[in-house]
Amino acid sequence: MDTYFAPAEKSKDDELNAEIGIVCRNPVMEGLLCSVSGLLAVLNEHRQMVALNDTFMQMLGIQDAQQAFGLRLGEAMECIHAHDEPGGCGTTKFCPTCGAAVAIVSSLTRDRPVERMCALSAEKGGKVVDIALLVRSYPTKIDGKTFLLLFLQDMTKEQQRAALERTFFHDVNNMLSSLVWASELLIQDSPSVLARNIYEASLRLQAEVAAQRCLSQNGSFTYQTVRHSVTPKQVLAELRAIFASHPAVQRKKIEFCEDCPAVSVNTELSLLLRVLCNMVINALEATGKEGVVRIWSERKGSLLSFMVWNAEEIPQAITLRIFQRNFSTKGQAGRGIGTFSMKLFGEKILGGQVTFSTSREQGTVFTCSLPLQEFTSPLK
Repeated sequence: MDTYFAPAEKSKDDELNAEIGIVCRNPVMEGLLCSVSGLLAVLNEHRQMVALNDTFMQMLGIQDAQQAFGLRLGEAMECIHAHDEPGGCGTTKFCPTCGAAVAIVSSLTRDRPVERMCALSAEKGGKVVDIALLVRSYPTKIDGKTFLLLFLQDMTKEQQRAALERTFFHDVNNMLSSLVWASELLIQDSPSVLARNIYEASLRLQAEVAAQRCLSQNGSFTYQTVRHSVTPKQVLAELRAIFASHPAVQRKKIEFCEDCPAVSVNTELSLLLRVLCNMVINALEATGKEGVVRIWSERKGSLLSFMVWNAEEIPQAITLRIFQRNFSTKGQAGRGIGTFSMKLFGEKILGGQVTFSTSREQGTVFTCSLPLQEFTSPLK
């Protein structure tokens, strides 16, 4: 048969039944099929299914594994192109760009594991749906014959979410750029306190969106900082303004120390404020009604440190994982980002140090330290 990619040949019925028996009688294969919770299938050299686990059967919507025996992956998954050619899955003009087909054929040819992303269009219930699969193909030998262990991970939701995030951030950034540009023109044409406030608010919003985009990335964090010289007095003044009417301060008190060191740091103020705001909010959440949170700054050698204190001790079990992403004591989905972002922005992006100390006697202090500028400023 003609093929655009992989061989079209399939096992004959007696050969296929013998291969199914080899796999089913193998105790290692039986253990894998029973223990692996994800999607797992075993293919023969002709890329046909000779075994699959219960999770895979549930995904395919079948009750008996024999319904899938002899089928190739695209045929079992109801790929809309699986029957474009007489040879079936792997032989159509769409197959050379199919991640699953490439992974399977490559692992057979090279006799080594291969992993690829597969974008599959399948017909389900009379409708065409798009499915994203991470396909891992592992060749193995059983009784002298070559088989493939095929591990599949459904990445459809993750891919959709990533695509939506990229679109959202792209469109929002375009709108924010227009807003910043317009507010800058407004200052030039009609200078006023209100125009200046609008311009500064648009810059803060733009920086906040950039920081959020950085947080949404998983493992590969990219953020282009825009640094300026700032003094601790300026930073504390910004914090005072932010928390002047913040709901977290209700029936609580924030004390700011006015005695600031006469130094400056070269940093991005919006990111530094994000780190400090998370520290303050955490301190406020840990503080009971009528309690106090204290904020101050100190010079420690070549570092300028900002400290946030509250009277409560953090339990030892929690301190071990305080900066871990997705870890939270709140028990709600989407929590566990605040302390993680402190470490990410404060250290990886701003180049500082984010630490904490806690005890029953001294309470808890979170500290963000940044390197001083080479030439310090006498400004307060």
